[in-house]
Amino acid sequence: MSETKQAKRYFVSGMVQGVGYRYYTLAAAEKLRVSGFVRNLSDGRVEVFAVGTPQQHGELRSMLERGPRFSSVSEVREEPAILDAQDRAGFFIDHSDY
Repeated sequence: MSETKQAKRYFVSGMVQGVGYRYYTLAAAEKLRVSGFVRNLSDGRVEVFAVGTPQQHGELRSMLERGPRFSSVSEVREEPAILDAQDRAGFFIDHSDY
């Protein structure tokens, strides 16, 4: 029996830009088989949009709170997001400007 997938947005604060945080998140999401994206925000935070099961979200959040070696995560804020049928498969880094 498969669990229903849900979409969530995570807003990660702290020293999370310029320390490989997006690449760390990409690797974590691929390991967990979560789809979505990660991007830097102009206010210094990182945004993660993820689609997965409740278990996948729990594991992803733990990894986001830990972060890569040179990061320092002060807060991970989570909110529900709308699951759009057009959401891309896989996980990617959004390199677009803020």
